[in-house]
Amino acid sequence: MKKYNHTLVSLLLLAVITTGCNNQPQNAPSDIATPVSVKELKKGSISKLINTTGTAQPTYGVDLNSEMSGLYKLQVNPKTGKPFKLGDLVSKGQLIIRLEDKEYENGIAIDAKELSLEIAEQEQTKQKALYEKGGVTLSEMRNTEVKVTNARYDLENAKLNLEKMNVKAPFDGVIVNLPHYTTDVRVEQGKPMVGLMDYARMYMDINLPESAISYVKADQPVFITHYTLPEDTLKAVISELSPAISTETRTFKGKILIQNGGLKLRPGMFVKADIVVDRADSAIIIPKDVVQSNRRRKYVFIVDKNTAILRNIKTGLEDEDNIEVLEGLRENDNLVVKGFETLKENSKVKVQK
Repeated sequence: MKKYNHTLVSLLLLAVITTGCNNQPQNAPSDIATPVSVKELKKGSISKLINTTGTAQPTYGVDLNSEMSGLYKLQVNPKTGKPFKLGDLVSKGQLIIRLEDKEYENGIAIDAKELSLEIAEQEQTKQKALYEKGGVTLSEMRNTEVKVTNARYDLENAKLNLEKMNVKAPFDGVIVNLPHYTTDVRVEQGKPMVGLMDYARMYMDINLPESAISYVKADQPVFITHYTLPEDTLKAVISELSPAISTETRTFKGKILIQNGGLKLRPGMFVKADIVVDRADSAIIIPKDVVQSNRRRKYVFIVDKNTAILRNIKTGLEDEDNIEVLEGLRENDNLVVKGFETLKENSKVKVQK
């Protein structure tokens, strides 16, 4: 009988222990800490941007043709010691190509016209001296002035006609087109000689959506980027804006001037323009992808004493990657930037480096 009672007591005790284990709450707090990465918040700057794209064009560009016919003479670039070629930099007034025609040059008779002007000036000086002494009339003296003026015009026109044989750069630029002609072969009038561009400053025509018309203003700064220049951002500015909205596209036109230092951007490149329409300095800036939201709020997690603390935030300006926090975070807060997806209020966390 005693053995039976002892066995019964043992069974009842086992049942109590088993029942207690099975009734343990499913959502009981766990002491396991969630691994997270944090970022200590510092104040910085952020800009509100409006993005657009377009083709960069040179500020100055020209295609020069031969004004006269003559023997083709491509000149030597003094910077390289070799004949001019594509990509060479040229200065305003620099001789690039000369056309020679001895018969044409002789017909201009530049030496004779210089001599005629010299003789006319000597005669004028003589007549002035005689007029002061009463030796000639005023009309006779004035006739010598007419001769000097005509001789000067003849000489200037002769020089202009000779200049037609020279192809010179009308501005500082780069040779972008140089058709090939055999040296000393006659080139006819009107043939293409050289193409020049100045793209140290460039411009870009843009079309912006109607919704941006209240944000975009003249003289606003612009950042220009191109996929071939991943490490370079060029500075630009809004130079012109049309007040009219297209009824077909619901856009308005504008123009951007680009500072192309080092000639990194090339004419014809399709570039991206980020127009800075607003800016905040000394602001709390956080990555956009850490912000969680529901219908009523936006929130993030910070870490305080190895505990995740939920913070409701109010946001302001944003760019492609970051967002300004107006309320809810302070400088030096440790913001959770990795591992926040599964966190709950007051979760235990383990900060990883």
